[in-house]
Amino acid sequence: MQLKLTCNAGEPPVGALLTAEHLKPGLCVNVDWATSTCLQVDGGKSFSSSPLISRYLARLCPDEQLYGSSPLEHTEVDHWIEFAVGRLSKSDELPRAVQNLNRALGSSSYLVGQRATIADFTVWGALFVSPAWQGLLSAKKAPQNVSRWYNLLLSQPKVESVLSALPPQTRRETPSEMSKEAASKVGKEEGKFVDLPGAEVGKVVVRFPPEASGYLHVGHAKAALLNQYYQEAFKGKLIMRFDDTNPEKEKEDFEKVILDDVKKLGITPDRYTFTSDYFELLLHKCEELLRKGLAYVDDTDPETMKAEREQRLDSKNRGNSVEKNLQLWEQMKKGTEHGLKCCVRAKIDMKSNNGCMRDPALYRCKIMSHPRTGDKYKVYPTYDFACPIVDSIEDVTHALRTTEYHDRDEQFFWVLDNLGMRKPHIYEYSRLNMMNTVLSKRKLTWFVENKIVDGWDDPRMPTVRGVLRRGMTVEGLKQFIVAQGSSKSVVMMDWDKIWAFNKKVIEPVAPRHTAVEKENAVVVEAPGLKEGKLEVAVHPKNTSLGTRDLVVAPQLLVDQSDAQAMKVGENVTFIGLGNLKIKDVSRGADGKVTKIVADPNLDDKNYKNTLKVTWLAVSSSAPLVPCTCVFFDHILSKQVLGKDDDFKDFVRKETRVEVPMLGDPLLKNLKKSDIIQIQRKGFFICDQPYDQSAARHISQEGPLVLYHIPDGTQSTSTLPEVVQRFYESKETPKEQLQRVKGKAAEKSPVEDTKPLVAKAGEVEELSSKIQQAGDQVRQLKASKAEKSAIDSSVAVLLKLKGEFKKLTGKDWQPSSAPPTKSQGAAPTSSD
Repeated sequence: MQLKLTCNAGEPPVGALLTAEHLKPGLCVNVDWATSTCLQVDGGKSFSSSPLISRYLARLCPDEQLYGSSPLEHTEVDHWIEFAVGRLSKSDELPRAVQNLNRALGSSSYLVGQRATIADFTVWGALFVSPAWQGLLSAKKAPQNVSRWYNLLLSQPKVESVLSALPPQTRRETPSEMSKEAASKVGKEEGKFVDLPGAEVGKVVVRFPPEASGYLHVGHAKAALLNQYYQEAFKGKLIMRFDDTNPEKEKEDFEKVILDDVKKLGITPDRYTFTSDYFELLLHKCEELLRKGLAYVDDTDPETMKAEREQRLDSKNRGNSVEKNLQLWEQMKKGTEHGLKCCVRAKIDMKSNNGCMRDPALYRCKIMSHPRTGDKYKVYPTYDFACPIVDSIEDVTHALRTTEYHDRDEQFFWVLDNLGMRKPHIYEYSRLNMMNTVLSKRKLTWFVENKIVDGWDDPRMPTVRGVLRRGMTVEGLKQFIVAQGSSKSVVMMDWDKIWAFNKKVIEPVAPRHTAVEKENAVVVEAPGLKEGKLEVAVHPKNTSLGTRDLVVAPQLLVDQSDAQAMKVGENVTFIGLGNLKIKDVSRGADGKVTKIVADPNLDDKNYKNTLKVTWLAVSSSAPLVPCTCVFFDHILSKQVLGKDDDFKDFVRKETRVEVPMLGDPLLKNLKKSDIIQIQRKGFFICDQPYDQSAARHISQEGPLVLYHIPDGTQSTSTLPEVVQRFYESKETPKEQLQRVKGKAAEKSPVEDTKPLVAKAGEVEELSSKIQQAGDQVRQLKASKAEKSAIDSSVAVLLKLKGEFKKLTGKDWQPSSAPPTKSQGAAPTSSD
């Protein structure tokens, strides 16, 4: 099929041209240049706008899925086309529109789905011809997500082909034009997005170096997934390296566990290595520093050494000769009695403001068998010595480290500089800190050993196995990590944030089921109903999941809480069936409903203002499935532990509640780890499938065990009453207020501290000090002072701002500063 597209040379229909290019060779569109745009079609009709032409062409070739692959994606595509034609085409609205676009692309490569569509082509084309956007690019002020997406399309051969065919007057010399030379630098543009200095596509090498001393937790998962994200973003390589420098902590069993956890996360490293692979090389590097006089052997006892470092005093061994150091080094390698008292220290600067530079240890002597090298070595390198050397040897280009390692960066580069080795870039990201949670391996081990939890994979544990067992999906975890990944701000994250991302993944695909609380369940007698089956959708919004049979019978089972709300003479909508009119409600002496009688009123389709209930049919032909729904709470009652808090003081006694239920017949088919939604009760993951055969051995069926999956909301209104009481009884009034407001708290420890009562004039004095400290930092930067001096002044400024926040409960702003004498008091304003 061939079509002819005439294009306006002054205002080229870039989106339409991109669409036509992506449909080749199945659809041939001949392009001519003139003074107007027009696509002639059969019947004498024509289209004159780029979006209409793109829509028409995409519909001619549905198999290419340029219009999306589902009704939902069609709608999303239409939304973005309207966005491009409307807000992006108006220069006064473009800045805000671009910010909205930036948020939408935060965790996505394309606007709709997992591949480029006409939504991308239309929005990209609108930006390409926008002078305002080109100005942002030229000034390097384009938002990083939009810039990354823009350059991703820009680097594709079909886009290059379209741009190269544009008339000379429309071709741009701004960064928006992707020549071959610029195409080779696309990695640098993408690097802005992920904040990786010097990154180039195909050349990035990252590493994930866990210690084989415990199970991976969500903090490790963030590190692993970030490394994988950058590996994929730059088409680079990922090294999985076990940091086995400390034989005391290393266990081969944990190596197997970690490898399995990495596999569960869907991560496939390109290489697997061990730091111990380089023990011989590391020995030689240590000796090199000793021979250069850049390191010395110290037999000072640990307590004295600690005190000297704090007081910035030189060790008595700092002036040892090279010969003496080498002699002591030999004793360390042999593991002699005196050698065991020694360690090798770098000779850097005992007066440094950075404690990590006050002659840190490089090697220590230990008589202990190593899981991989056995008894070959008596000396082992520290992580801070081994890591930079192995990074350099393994050609790592970007070492990802949490901000808590910032002070060690100087030591990292000192080692490489003095050994004349290649230096990788260091990229910092914020550590994952979760509320009501500890991530210390020592503390998590205490939970396991003291039977607070059932094991490392307990759903209450923040381990990878624990959160996956509770219903977290790898995709949900990835989306959360990507959304948080570029941030360096250290905050306390509420678990609701992660679970909200997870809900977006499971909600569209989780099959719907029904269950009724077993205790005090009420039978609804509806003799007018005939036993039979209805065909209903497995998922009301996802037809691809198919249909299922819904059993109907004269006796229906409902929850006690729903029965309590039924009133004689009123219609009640039984979801999936229709309206039933209540004839009689029987109650016991305790006020609980014991039986309800109702007449079918299925012809009445008025479902407005009716009570909606879920139900199950009581039928011998479709027996109900006994199931146990388990709900969990945080192990720790305090959201943020203070520096002096003992976590053991905040361990909750009750963190698990089980609710026996009866479920629909199809629940018997669930397999382990299947995720479903029980209507009006939430999402659940199958932990133990239904075992009907168990009755042959213990005269009782093995119930289906379902674990409740949090959905990111703090409302408990849809949960069983016993669960509502379970959660609410553990909330402080402040926590209850947050839940009612639906506000997920996300505070740093400073924000969680009540402001102090300030004395008269104290706030003004502190604000003045902050202003002076800020002026000093600016002056130092302007005069290009030494980095250490600037860092020291910045530290003072941050400390003062922290004191201000602690005193007032608010962040310091320039408006907080007292007015100068010349300014006088600031006038009041309605702004």
